[in-house]
Amino acid sequence: MEPMSGPYFIRGSVVLPEAELLWRFSRSSGPGGQHVNTSDSQVELRFDLARTEALPEVWKARALERLASRLVDGVISVRSSEHRSQWRNRETAAVRLAS
Repeated sequence: MEPMSGPYFIRGSVVLPEAELLWRFSRSSGPGGQHVNTSDSQVELRFDLARTEALPEVWKARALERLASRLVDGVISVRSSEHRSQWRNRETAAVRLAS
């Protein structure tokens, strides 16, 4: 996994610093174009919600409660593979994480 450029704005002055975001890229499954076997266009974005200091404590507690069924050891993982472009999948994953 590698860090991406950021920070990612959530709302107002609340941001997720790039140092707290972990990105992993892999080949997307299913049909694709001429680069399907060579392009790592699927994106997985991981964020350690339990250990972050970027969010206000009230938001963090609420998110931990609401997302409890989706967390593994306090980490939330978001995937995106619907676009053929890795860059578009990065954007989609970041938007999903922020929401």
